Amino acid sequence: MRSFIRALPKVELHLHLVGAASLDTVLELARRHPEHGVPTDRDELARFYEFTDFTHFITVYGSVAGLVKTGADVTTLVLGIAADLAAVNTRYAEVTVTPLGHLVTGIDPAELAEALTEGRKRALSEHGVALAWVYDIPGGLETDGQETITWVLRHAPEGSVGFGVGGLEVGVPRARFRRSFELAAGAGLHLVPHAGETVGPAEIWSALRDLRAERIGHGVSAVADPALLRHLAEHGIPLEVCPTSNLRTRAVPDLADHPLPRLLAAGVPVTLATDDPGMFHTDLDREYLLCHERFGLTRAELAEIARTGVRAAFCAPEVKAGLLAEIDAVARAGE
Repeated sequence: MRSFIRALPKVELHLHLVGAASLDTVLELARRHPEHGVPTDRDELARFYEFTDFTHFITVYGSVAGLVKTGADVTTLVLGIAADLAAVNTRYAEVTVTPLGHLVTGIDPAELAEALTEGRKRALSEHGVALAWVYDIPGGLETDGQETITWVLRHAPEGSVGFGVGGLEVGVPRARFRRSFELAAGAGLHLVPHAGETVGPAEIWSALRDLRAERIGHGVSAVADPALLRHLAEHGIPLEVCPTSNLRTRAVPDLADHPLPRLLAAGVPVTLATDDPGMFHTDLDREYLLCHERFGLTRAELAEIARTGVRAAFCAPEVKAGLLAEIDAVARAGE
């Protein structure tokens, strides 16, 4: 099964630039900027990533984001991600970048865009991984959305495909960012907010109705609303499901309670993702294997999840066709 999973060509659609950084990449940045207080010892850094709840995770995430102070730091993150993706046969990824999180550390707005452009080119040439960018509002104030979309409209580099909102959900209604999402849609970006990760299905409905979401980040609380499950299935709206992330942030108390099998049973399109694999000590192969070992998914079912990811991606039609053909070939060989 491990060989089969490794052979599957995969896409990753829910992956954060900072949270995806491996321990080694974060150590490089922490030693480059030791004044920031992030551990510079590997074992200490691993312990730093033991989260007590979602709020603690957000705090730690912010500390690591503070290490990204220059365009060179951004490029270091991008190339580290590309190497890790290539190692698990991930061919295409939509990486979530939080512009405000980098601008507040002093990076010039144009420098951030230039670093993403440079990193994307090198990711393809050095690692064979195609990257695209999704820009997200860190959550909180309506002005966060306005400042984020302003940067996007002025500086978004080639490969910009989506716009979202992440961070805390409690007390941060998705509808707050309606105007920013309208501007993003007008700029031709796809709309992919997080919703229903740590709160109930009402925020998923809001993401669909108020933000016109095309995909939902997480969305696991949809299982509590049969009407919502039917809507997602009937309209083919994919959920970017991140099982290990949900466990590590305590969004789901135990894998035995994880809603992924129920989402699949309801006919909801599900694509697997890692969210913040460097912080959660996982990768996409591990997520697929987890689905086999804990949820009993067969090779055919895992191959279909891989196909769902490709269909839900915002890459060119010819890229999708090539990846789907490769998945079909691996699935046939696996039979």
